Amino acid sequence: MGRGAQSLARVAVIVRAGAAPLWWPGLLAAAIGALVPGLTGRRIGLLAGAALFLITAAVVALARGRRYARLAGGATRAGRSDFLQDRAVTVRNWRRGRRWWLLGAFLAAVASAFVLPGAGGMVLAGAGAGLWLKAVRIGRREQRDDALYWVRTDWVERGRPAGKRVKGYRTTGPMAGDAAPGGARRRR
Repeated sequence: MGRGAQSLARVAVIVRAGAAPLWWPGLLAAAIGALVPGLTGRRIGLLAGAALFLITAAVVALARGRRYARLAGGATRAGRSDFLQDRAVTVRNWRRGRRWWLLGAFLAAVASAFVLPGAGGMVLAGAGAGLWLKAVRIGRREQRDDALYWVRTDWVERGRPAGKRVKGYRTTGPMAGDAAPGGARRRR
């Protein structure tokens, strides 16, 4: 990289990177939990799980929404010497850094089935759905503003593209990088 160059990762890709590793293991844990009678019974466990799914998805989708909007509103144009990180690299880095946490969350969700069947898995799936909804909301803003939002990789602490260390976003045109608005793979 040249002088003053920064490594940049897509904001929507970082947010979306956690959706699938929470959604699918959450559904699997809920299915396993539905097989266990548990202390409260299957019906109560699954109804509580459905309510917890909706609450968790809403909380995760709306968390730090103002911070994302403020950072996007004050975004500056990325320089020519900035290095745009590939979508696959961003997703791989996020998932590798959290693989043990994700495994622990899955095991805790399965273990919770002995108390409240299916509820732990539904919470995990709700968190994944909330992250996906947040990425979609970021993608809509990117389409509206006709720009893609990027964040310096050295500012992203523990996968938080709107964390305390993030001082601002950078923007590029809508065709930059290999991900579509919202962080999905770009169709070729």
